[in-house]
Amino acid sequence: MKKICVALSLLVAASAAAQEAAPPVQSAAPPKPGTLGLIVYPAKGQDAAKQGQDENECYTWARGQTGIDPTVATQAAEVEAQRGGAVRGAARGAAKGAAVGAVGDDDHQRDEGNLDAGEGAGAGAAAGAVRGRRAQKKATKKAQAEAQQTAQTQDAQKKETFKKAWSTCLEGRGYTAK
Repeated sequence: MKKICVALSLLVAASAAAQEAAPPVQSAAPPKPGTLGLIVYPAKGQDAAKQGQDENECYTWARGQTGIDPTVATQAAEVEAQRGGAVRGAARGAAKGAAVGAVGDDDHQRDEGNLDAGEGAGAGAAAGAVRGRRAQKKATKKAQAEAQQTAQTQDAQKKETFKKAWSTCLEGRGYTAK
């Protein structure tokens, strides 16, 4: 027990030291308008330095107005894996197998090749569990794909909203932005 406590103490101390030694995170420069598909033309003859300054200031303004950071992608919602598919499939398979076994069983010793109701239920349960698990995996995969598509759509909508704000600011400063 003492060894575990000592090991945990050392781990915590090492983690704290690593965090203190890490360099501070610097904010990255705003992206260029072209990365979001925005084309900016200096309609009043602004030079490149002035345009860069205006783009950065308008980027900050647009982020403040919209609450959107276009450099951060929207995360897909976590899809909870469905459970119980194998159990439900096994129950259905057992019921079907028992019915088939009962029909084929005439309660005589000579029918060694035929399944009785109990054997049919066991075989049906095994087959049903496999089918149920496959259906469960398929449903989970479909839900994950839908969540990913929704996240991509939301991300595109947010970027369009941000682009409108950014271009509005730039147009107010004498640029043509499309």
